[in-house]
Amino acid sequence: MAKIIKFPIPTPEKFGPQRVRNRKDQRRDPTGQLNLFTGGKVVKLNQLTIFEEALQLDEQGNKQRARIGYLQAIEQNDSVADAYCNLGIIESTAGAHAKALDCFTQCLKTDPRHFEAHYNLANLYGEIGNFGLAKAHYEISIQLEPSFPNSYFNLGLTLAMNKEFELAVDAIKQFRKIAQPADQELADNLIQKLTAAL
Repeated sequence: MAKIIKFPIPTPEKFGPQRVRNRKDQRRDPTGQLNLFTGGKVVKLNQLTIFEEALQLDEQGNKQRARIGYLQAIEQNDSVADAYCNLGIIESTAGAHAKALDCFTQCLKTDPRHFEAHYNLANLYGEIGNFGLAKAHYEISIQLEPSFPNSYFNLGLTLAMNKEFELAVDAIKQFRKIAQPADQELADNLIQKLTAAL
């Protein structure tokens, strides 16, 4: 007889898509050193870039104008990877999974180590039921940003959906180590339910 285990469903604001909020300093290489061969860009004081304007619209809930702004940012080479990533979130939340997938892969084509794109791509694959690819992208996001707790939590849920309960418990334990105290009880309950399924 099969046991039915109810997993807690996280709130979308906490465990949902991870929007790019801070522009990455693209003049620096992965070691943090300034790249002397990167072209300069003149930015007027007290004026937002196209990407920053789109981000503001996005955070205010104006998704249609934000979509247009992100597309303009891409055309004008302003934070291209970040714009593709945030555009992918808009498409994903609108249910346009194929467009979202294209946006996230375009982001990764521009910046293969883009943490938010890997994390959001994993969320998208999990949402459409491709747990193998979700697992792979959560693992990459953990390699890129090991201090981000939601990657461990979502990896644990993905592993549980794959019936890899032992690995799921390990991932949730990692989440518990770095989670806020308020989330540790959630982790404890989930660990208990997953352990019962072993």
